[in-house]
Amino acid sequence: MDKPTVGILHPGSMGAAVAACAATNAASVLWCSQGRSPASAARAQHAELTPVSTLRELLDRSGIVISLCPPAAAEDLARDVAEHAFAGTYVEANAVSPERAQRIAGLLGPAATVVDGAVVGSPPVGGKTPTLYLSGPTAATTTVETVFDRTAVRTKVLGTEVGQASALKLSYTAYQKASRVLAALATGMACQYDVDQELLEVAARRSTSYLAEPEYIPKVAARAWRWGPELEEAADTLEAAGLPPEMLRAAASTLARWNDAKDSELTLTDALDRLAQP
Repeated sequence: MDKPTVGILHPGSMGAAVAACAATNAASVLWCSQGRSPASAARAQHAELTPVSTLRELLDRSGIVISLCPPAAAEDLARDVAEHAFAGTYVEANAVSPERAQRIAGLLGPAATVVDGAVVGSPPVGGKTPTLYLSGPTAATTTVETVFDRTAVRTKVLGTEVGQASALKLSYTAYQKASRVLAALATGMACQYDVDQELLEVAARRSTSYLAEPEYIPKVAARAWRWGPELEEAADTLEAAGLPPEMLRAAASTLARWNDAKDSELTLTDALDRLAQP
């Protein structure tokens, strides 16, 4: 069986690491350098990805395209791909709602085959092994599984329906990311009343509590610019299921207070101070 050529849109920290794993079983892994930042170029070079100058060239040469970008850009990116009549397998691996994943499938079909994907876990570097959950047509999900066979990216097929992988991702996101926001609020309140050490002692009795990890709060602040949109997608999913979305929308609104902290190195005090500002 011939090895496929894979295209990655766009090589952020997760995308570049996932693409590097795909290179194990691919003929080559391409990325489009047009309009991308020096940081993206450095990540792509480190991952030994092959640059192409235009999206058209990437799509013409790739049998599989993997989209890994901030969720707010996912649909526009898919629309750009659709304009070029891409006819291969498109892995929509962003943290988007099932409804958005289905809209993206509609944009790209019937020319392309869309696989719904969801990466759960940290980027596959330094011994970390995230799982790429997949749902969609069986032949296409099997092809994607083959690309990541015997790599640090584990795969699991959830079913044949586009939207299942996205639903799992956002179900996990709803708890995993919102709980860290709640921990920041609780820590900030405790600091105001000088009971933060006592709060840590209480939290430490539950080894799985994020309240026992206040050092994580600055990392939340630095990632707020992309976590907020993920929580909005999760809120949309709750609303579609007839469940109340207000808590996740409120958490996303809270994260917006940290939007200017993107990729910054904050102390816990800095992060809490920014949280207290409107």
